[in-house]
Amino acid sequence: MSGNHTPASHSPGSGRSGHGTAPRYQDAHVTFATTLADQSRQIMSGALLARPAIELKPDSSYVTDTDKGIERALRTMIETQFPAHGILGEEYGAQNADAEYVWVLDPIDGTAAFVAGLPVFGTLIALLHEGVPVIGVIDHLMTNDRWIGALGRPTTRNGAAVHTRQCPSLAQAMLSASNPDFFSSQEQPLFERLRSRTQWRIYGGSCFSYGLLASGRIDLSIDSSLGIHDFAPYVPILAGAGGIITDWQGKAIDMHSGPQILAAGDPARHAEALALLQG
Repeated sequence: MSGNHTPASHSPGSGRSGHGTAPRYQDAHVTFATTLADQSRQIMSGALLARPAIELKPDSSYVTDTDKGIERALRTMIETQFPAHGILGEEYGAQNADAEYVWVLDPIDGTAAFVAGLPVFGTLIALLHEGVPVIGVIDHLMTNDRWIGALGRPTTRNGAAVHTRQCPSLAQAMLSASNPDFFSSQEQPLFERLRSRTQWRIYGGSCFSYGLLASGRIDLSIDSSLGIHDFAPYVPILAGAGGIITDWQGKAIDMHSGPQILAAGDPARHAEALALLQG
């Protein structure tokens, strides 16, 4: 199959593509995204027992042979199954990125946790249609969890539909952030303004936190210093669970978004948090 066939009659979600049409996908795309996640899980499972050899990237973040091996395998699968599709991967960059359909890959989200042996790392997979994320997968090996979202459909966790929590107020909200160190000196006061208004904070959860947000266990998530591979899957996953994710200016997420994201299970709490960031 290639990206040149006619899309099925899905008009998922209310997001709009760059060409003014509703973003679309096929059932085959959703199935293939889960196949990619299966492959990633198989490779990652074989690399859990020993501390991996690490390299430092130019931004001082870690990369391991497992990150690279997973991405190479997934890229090969995409090239074989959908040769007309583009790919944006964290480790090997862009390929045919102006294609109608583009797969976005983060082979290990939370590589530092993977290196340390902390069980909060997973694989992120998304499909963009004309730059808009329409399918997303969070595969979290260590808890045997997989969230699958596709715009216009209910989000599932291990096959069961999930929904975000309706949070009564920011004062009762649980907030997550992947790492406070990721905020710049200019961003720190804004983060503190939001942090101080919430009831409790959870740090270091990486992609797992966003899955838990979709499942109603966390209320708000805020991050910075990210690229599209770090958050593209969250768009359909949160939309299908009743939540929302934007940048810090309130703009919808697309392939050009970053580095700041704000997500919430309750759209009203998102609006309040956004006002704090902009105030």
